[in-house]
Amino acid sequence: MPENRIVEASPFDGDAPPTRTLRVGDDRPIRISAGHRLLHHDGKCSRPHGHNYEVTVEVTGALTDEGWVADKGDITSVISEWDHRFLLEDGDPLVDAFESSGDADALVVLDDPPTAEVMAAYLEAKLQRELGEGVTDVAVTVAETSELTTAP
Repeated sequence: MPENRIVEASPFDGDAPPTRTLRVGDDRPIRISAGHRLLHHDGKCSRPHGHNYEVTVEVTGALTDEGWVADKGDITSVISEWDHRFLLEDGDPLVDAFESSGDADALVVLDDPPTAEVMAAYLEAKLQRELGEGVTDVAVTVAETSELTTAP
């Protein structure tokens, strides 16, 4: 063994893998752009418009054999599915308009109004399902940036 080599004993003892938390987007949020409208809103948000969003994710769970809680690529892949899409509530007449125009692949249809808070809840549930049983908790924050794109 070379003299300069440092050998550390494993800090993992026992049979259960240790629980850790992975934070994605803390220092550099995941950015997506998406359009939406709030169908039952009395103000200007009832009109189709778009936002740039910043998304942060916190995933807690047992370390996998690979040494992580979850693969960051799997997390960003789920969030990226909503990038450059239009989010609408089920029952919004715009859903039919997108579908009849051949742009159904540009839609994300939610059972609830597509607010940032609802988006966070949907992404949490989707990540919880897709990241595997070792994940015990997922917390997502979605924030609209100050940049806004308004459709005519």
